[in-house]
Amino acid sequence: MKAAVFHKMKDIQVETIDDPRIEDARDCILRVTSTAICGSDLHIYNGMVPQARDMVMGHEFMGIVEEVGTGVKNLKKGDRVVVPFPISCGTCHFCNMQLPTHCENSNPENYGPEGEVPMMKGVGAALFGYTDIYGGYNGGQAEYVRVPYADYGPRKVQDSLTDEQVLFLTDIFPTGWAAIDWAQLKGGETVAVWGCGPVGIMAMKSAWLQGAKRVIGIDIQPYRLEMARKSANAEVINYAEVDAVQVIRDMTGGYGADVCVDAVGMEADRNVLEKAMNVVQMEKGTMKVLEKCMDSVRRAGTVSVVGVYGSPYNNFPLYKWFDKGLTLRGGQAWVHRYIDHLISLVQEGKVKLDDIITHTVPLAEASRMYDIFNKKEDNCLKVVLKP
Repeated sequence: MKAAVFHKMKDIQVETIDDPRIEDARDCILRVTSTAICGSDLHIYNGMVPQARDMVMGHEFMGIVEEVGTGVKNLKKGDRVVVPFPISCGTCHFCNMQLPTHCENSNPENYGPEGEVPMMKGVGAALFGYTDIYGGYNGGQAEYVRVPYADYGPRKVQDSLTDEQVLFLTDIFPTGWAAIDWAQLKGGETVAVWGCGPVGIMAMKSAWLQGAKRVIGIDIQPYRLEMARKSANAEVINYAEVDAVQVIRDMTGGYGADVCVDAVGMEADRNVLEKAMNVVQMEKGTMKVLEKCMDSVRRAGTVSVVGVYGSPYNNFPLYKWFDKGLTLRGGQAWVHRYIDHLISLVQEGKVKLDDIITHTVPLAEASRMYDIFNKKEDNCLKVVLKP
């Protein structure tokens, strides 16, 4: 089969590799009909999350079931499904608590406080196509993919809905939804989302759906700000032109937003001095957006972090968290917990997900599109690949 294979930093090539096969009774083999490049994939592409061996990329994918293991009774050949990006067993202690990103069984070599991995001591559940740290499973930027625990993860979708309408139920919509769900809106809040990429825009859409009165998007790229305005009906602030923290305070009577979402993570834009300090402090990327969230949220407000962070930071503003009495939540989204409700929102026409797609190309063009997406060229916001 053809697949987008990571070799080393900034080197992803579409190549012919062996087809996947059933390895466990709870597996299925999926023929991929649509997959996407995610901003999180760029962390691997740019070497921010290390990977030493070749691996098929991609954790946002959907397709048609081709084969099922003997233990899979709820799926059959020909079923059309979307697949959550975390790999979770559905039966362990944390899966029973509806915390699938903390599954004890999908990533046994790296799970728990005793596991030694290059960046972190002990991590949670496995993720499709997301390095050996997170299980080493091949991802879905391919013609076929093996899906473990197929009796728990994949969800059937209506044939009346296009791939593009439901593809983002795999990751970015549940991730944006989680950012707002963790803030436990009561209705009428002001939500400021730092980062107007795909996840940030999905957080904005989710904020409206969960009762926000006002939604603000912050970014430095004009084309992203325009998409946030058009797709999510957000007020927007160009951080490259103004002091966004002060603007947010001015917009909220001096208090700050009730909720701030960090949808950027460690690969925020950095100047030369910030990059030099990263080297001195042996840190990956920057936490400057998290700091801005803590500056621009009101006292006793909530900061939700769905941008990826992959290393310790020596200057974490603990004093600010303590003094302002903030609630800080973050992590990988609990897709299995949310996905059935989110599918119903799409089916009922209460949310539109495909209006952020800027590029739809054959899988064969994956290498070129990684480069364009990474460089933020051609107003590239979201790329869908067609195997």
